[in-house]
Amino acid sequence: MSEHAEVDFALAAFVEDGAWQVQDIASPAFASIDSLSHALRHVSGRSGAVGMVAVDEDFFVLVRVAGSTTRVLLSDVTAADEWELAQSAIDFLGLPPPEDEDVEVPAGDLDLLGDLGLHAIDMGALLDDVELYPDEMLSDIARRLGFGKLFDDAVGLTSA
Repeated sequence: MSEHAEVDFALAAFVEDGAWQVQDIASPAFASIDSLSHALRHVSGRSGAVGMVAVDEDFFVLVRVAGSTTRVLLSDVTAADEWELAQSAIDFLGLPPPEDEDVEVPAGDLDLLGDLGLHAIDMGALLDDVELYPDEMLSDIARRLGFGKLFDDAVGLTSA
């Protein structure tokens, strides 16, 4: 089975005409950070776009593009041992491979959504909640940014 079959969802969120929009990102655009950022640039408005990819109920990747800038957050560095997308995030960030596969820590820019209202300290607290699955974390992120219902509808979650 290919890794693409294990992707729970891949979405792009962006503001258009003052309102959040959410749309699916098709395979193979979510195969790597480079391809994902390229796809996001095609839908981004003036404030850029946020890509949200959840894989196998295991981890997620957030990619934020604005102009020529790409910012990345990987929810769990240990995912790089099994998943090409996670390894692509580690490579993009210029980090070494994880040494301890039992230490599940995020990597990247915790403040990539800070200007949208979700600051690094809040992102860190959310990522520390070991009881939440990636889709639940991303739903919370979407809610805090103002497109929670659109996100939940797109991935089939019931809004809380």
